[in-house]
Parts: sequence; C-alpha cells; structure tokens
Amino acid sequence: MSSVDRLSSLLERFHVRAHLFHAGPLCGTTSFAAREGRGFLHVLRRGEMVVTHAAGAGVPRRIVVKEPSLLFYPRPLAHNFRNAPVEGSDFVCATLDFDGGDAHPLARALPPLICIALREVDGLEQAIALLFAETTQLQCGHRLLADRLFEVVLIQLLRWLLDHPQQGDAPVGLLAGLGDPRLARALTAVHDRPGEAWTLERMARESGMSRSSFAYRFKSVVGDTPADYLATWRLTIAQAELRNGATVKTIAHLLGYANASALSRLFTQRLGLSPRDWLAARA
Repeated sequence: MSSVDRLSSLLERFHVRAHLFHAGPLCGTTSFAAREGRGFLHVLRRGEMVVTHAAGAGVPRRIVVKEPSLLFYPRPLAHNFRNAPVEGSDFVCATLDFDGGDAHPLARALPPLICIALREVDGLEQAIALLFAETTQLQCGHRLLADRLFEVVLIQLLRWLLDHPQQGDAPVGLLAGLGDPRLARALTAVHDRPGEAWTLERMARESGMSRSSFAYRFKSVVGDTPADYLATWRLTIAQAELRNGATVKTIAHLLGYANASALSRLFTQRLGLSPRDWLAARA
C-alpha cells in the first residue's frame, strides 16, 4: 500500500481546516455545541476526564478517559467534558471546518467519534510535542503554526485509521474501501482522475481483480456499486465546484461529461434539482 497515496487527492480537493481555540486545563464542566460543517479534535496529553453525550447520539453516553488520548469528532455532535483535567494538565482543542460540511467525503465516511489512546497511533509523538510547545509559548505566528500542527495530527490519525480499519470501527463505506489494499487502488485512481472513462472493467483492472470479484467486493466493503460510487464522487466534486463559483459547463468538462445537460441530469436524478436550483437553494 505504500505506493498508493489514499489521502492526498481527497484532502487537496476537500480541505479540512483546524483552528486552535483552547490550550491548558479545563475546570468543572465544559460544553461543545454542534454546528453544521464543524468537527472537533481534542488532545489530552496528561490528566483524566469524563466525556458525556446526549442519549440517541449514536455514541456512548459516558466515556472515562484515563490516559493520554485523542478525541476526534468528524461531524457535528454536542459533547461535554466533566471532571476535566486539573491545573497543570496538558490539554488542547481545535475546531475542524470541513469543506462541504457533512458532504465532505471523509466526514461522511468516519464514525461519529474516534477516541483513541495516543500510544496506539504510531508517529504522533513528534507532532504532539511540537503542538504543545507552540501552545504553551507566546511567539510570533504560534496560533497559525498550532493550526497547521493540528492538521498534521489529523492526517497522521487518518493515515493510521486506513492502516488499522478495525481499530477505528469504520463502517461500510469509503474509509473501509481505502483500507482494502486492492480496492484502494481503484478508489484512489477514481479520486485522482474523476473525468476519465471509468468502466467496471477498467476499475477492476486497477485493482488487479476480475470484474465479478471486484464488483462483489466493492459492494460488500464500500456499500455502493462501482458505478453508483463514481456518480456520487462526481456529484460531490460538482457541488464543491459550484460552491466555488465554477460554471456548470466547466464542471461538466472537468468530470468527463459530454455537455452541461448530462451533468444536470445527474443532479436531477440524485437530488431532484438542477445544479443552478441546488445552488440557489443553498444560498
């Protein structure tokens, strides 16, 4: 898998931006509200705390964190810290803004919460040390650098999850597919070159599998047929490009459609709206 970069094309096309908002101890109860398109990344390097969630949130109502850990909320989910770290503890938090909000491919593919001990994730030590060094000293550019270091930590976590899908409790979907050595080759090729003519046979060839074996495994692991996944991926890109001001004609050319009408049909079939109507509804 070392020859396949499963993350760069995703994160280059659909950005995740981190913003430091807390460094130091927390006292009593601290609440973090859900907001559309926003996640959280918390790093506890020393101390203990209790994390609580509302009933029906799809995550445990109460988690006791007793060792250095990372808590990652890829989608909006209200949560509270109780009996938070005492004075002198090492604790930093960042918000994560996902391009496209809940439509961001990774935000959509991940479970609602990943809580994992730092010792489990190889390669985090240096980034974590630099992150805390920047948040404990007031130097020029420290906030900007802390934001970038949070993004480094996130990429390292995502890389680790791809290599250990069973640890991240990844549901059927994109992350599970990227964690599969054979499927990842086809998925990465589609992500890198969405405008090319991707037939079932060509995707199977990228994975080194027969058409039937590829189609069955893809549906079992990713949850969609290869054709449906390709259409969803192109639609996600088209929505992002529309938000960025691109014309329907330009986007259609980028994604390999013969004309703007073909792209409009995809929108109508999937969303019940034309591209312009979808954009107007968002506005």
